[in-house]
Amino acid sequence: MADTRIADVVRRIQGEYLEMPGLRLTPAQAQRLWDLEEPACDAVLGVLVDLKFLTRTGDGAFIRSSSASPLRRGVRLRPGARRDCPGVP
Repeated sequence: MADTRIADVVRRIQGEYLEMPGLRLTPAQAQRLWDLEEPACDAVLGVLVDLKFLTRTGDGAFIRSSSASPLRRGVRLRPGARRDCPGVP
């Protein structure tokens, strides 16, 4: 799977969080909402945490970081992100 495909999924998820301030999802809810397999969802959420776009709460939910800004086109994902995201549509 191409890194650009993963970046598209990351941007789609960012868009949801930007459109709905206060969105708070558990990994299972995120998986269902974006129709991702568990390993792919975990990897993409991990990328967004690494980018400091999302923060994980003490109870395991994901919320938008207060300093979050959207991923720009051309931003390179961390090495191995492609391998970490099996099942990203």
